[in-house]
Amino acid sequence: MNENARIDLGSVFDAHMAAEFEQHDADATMETMTAEPYLTHVPVVTGGVGHRDLHDFYRDHFVTKWPADLSVERITRTQGDDILIDEFIVRYTHDVVMDAILPGIAPTGRRVEVPHVAVVGFEDGKVACERIYWDQASLLAQIGLLDASALPVVGAEQARVVCDPTRPRNELITRAERTAAESANPG
Repeated sequence: MNENARIDLGSVFDAHMAAEFEQHDADATMETMTAEPYLTHVPVVTGGVGHRDLHDFYRDHFVTKWPADLSVERITRTQGDDILIDEFIVRYTHDVVMDAILPGIAPTGRRVEVPHVAVVGFEDGKVACERIYWDQASLLAQIGLLDASALPVVGAEQARVVCDPTRPRNELITRAERTAAESANPG
């Protein structure tokens, strides 16, 4: 039997997330990880490879760079012998510089709700790798850098439909059809 199968990987990852988002402690975060872990925030290709690089990334660009009103709501968790996949919603007011996910963007003061998926690999009961996915277009629309009314993207609606599957769908299709009809019949 795989050693990780006897370890509660969910508890390990919960401690990892608490170190990041509640304690804001790079050292505590790294204690949940293997000797040479890696992290990739896929939409912006930020993170680190190896203990020192990743520790410095956490300390200088991630765990200390979150708004005070940050909340994380887990939606689903899937777990295998050496992998865990969490789907969660991250909510906050963009009132601080957030190097890790919005490099070079000054705080906008806007409210953000973004679904994320974390694919987390484990070795010997510790986090070995993380690949974190989210829709950067949705994030940019919510902070006002993309005009969602002019592009086929949505903002917080993504998070809201994940939390409430009865919410309407296909509104972008309807908007596109309306725009096409208006273009075909001007005036």
